[in-house]
Amino acid sequence: MFTNYKYTVDERFKRYAQIDTQSDPLSSSFPTTEKQKDLSRLLVQELHAMGITDAELDPHGYVYATIPANTDKKVPVICFCSHVDTSPDSSGTNVKPLVHLNYDGKDIHLPDDATVIIRASEHPYLASKKGDDIITASGLTLLGADDKAGVAEIMDAANFLMTHPEIKHGAIRILFTPDEEVGRGVEKVDMKKLGADFGYTMDGGELGSLEDENFSADSAKIVISGVSAHPGAAKDKLISAIKIVSEIVDALPKDSLSPETTEDREGFVHPVRISGTVEQAEIDFIIRDFETSALEMHENFLRRIMEKVLERYPGAKGVLRTHEQYRNMKEVLDQHPEVTAYAAEAIRRAGVQPLKMSIRGGTDGARLSFMGLPCPNIFTGEMALHSKHEYVSIQDMQKAVQTIVLLAQVWEEKA
Repeated sequence: MFTNYKYTVDERFKRYAQIDTQSDPLSSSFPTTEKQKDLSRLLVQELHAMGITDAELDPHGYVYATIPANTDKKVPVICFCSHVDTSPDSSGTNVKPLVHLNYDGKDIHLPDDATVIIRASEHPYLASKKGDDIITASGLTLLGADDKAGVAEIMDAANFLMTHPEIKHGAIRILFTPDEEVGRGVEKVDMKKLGADFGYTMDGGELGSLEDENFSADSAKIVISGVSAHPGAAKDKLISAIKIVSEIVDALPKDSLSPETTEDREGFVHPVRISGTVEQAEIDFIIRDFETSALEMHENFLRRIMEKVLERYPGAKGVLRTHEQYRNMKEVLDQHPEVTAYAAEAIRRAGVQPLKMSIRGGTDGARLSFMGLPCPNIFTGEMALHSKHEYVSIQDMQKAVQTIVLLAQVWEEKA
């Protein structure tokens, strides 16, 4: 099927990676940065050039498009989704994608910063890609493979399907979202407009990975109210909210319940931001666990720490507020086993062994699943995310393109 096909995924990816689409966790607008729409507008233009006439960019920064059905069967409408934004954790300005042809398995020295070296010993997956063509950034920025690899793969798969009408499939919806990296990716998706029955996010990592389970997630905020006084006359009066929040953070476990001390299915409580003054200070946390019921346990643990610290400061007050972020998609996907099973079948048909995995994080698919669109996550090849060490294999991306096409074919066959 793909023997004579000239893939466009690598050229698309390099083009998209150079467009700065970093999102902003401190912004209250939607999307959080207007520059994300620069890529989204280009995607709409390219979809129109393929002959996908209904491609559109809405005011919130979502791209919707349809690859029309070419079969007489009644096939469930499936959706492929990726996000256009890149992480705020590392610069996404002036990204220079570099292709390392026929990778030799050795450390990759990035030219624009001699201190940035992607070491094969620290990246065993990279070491396994000897002979592949590897794309990296130049050392000053992240690459943006998370998730522009997924965007490029969906675009190339759309190009393949639009130029190969002999491949039978039902209607396929395409959705590109902003702000996934700041947890707001599907906040304003119009599910009625999307009109899909089942979905797949293209936002996974290593070749063959298929993720149908993710962390359940809450955010939490501790607000401490102290007592301000002039430092020159503060004895027995001043109560520093800054010192209290510092003690709360210091009271967290040192050898457990944190991202740096947990793995596999272990959850954590993670302080991500401290701000404030003597009079009032705040700590923002993220709380994660595969068992949704465990979130309340972690939050109560955090509350007890706060209360114990406050016992030493009778004039201070504290409050803990929590907010639901997303839930484990497995709770929904277990009710629709065919969605994951068909994806595994497509990966096998692409000549790759499916790797069932769990995500120590979340994707747009987690929230979409609870919005009525059961939506597991499929590999893209993106690795070493949110860092200057980020890389992706062109051959992995090509296999992801194949998987998308074959998955559309599987749904048609099973209808």
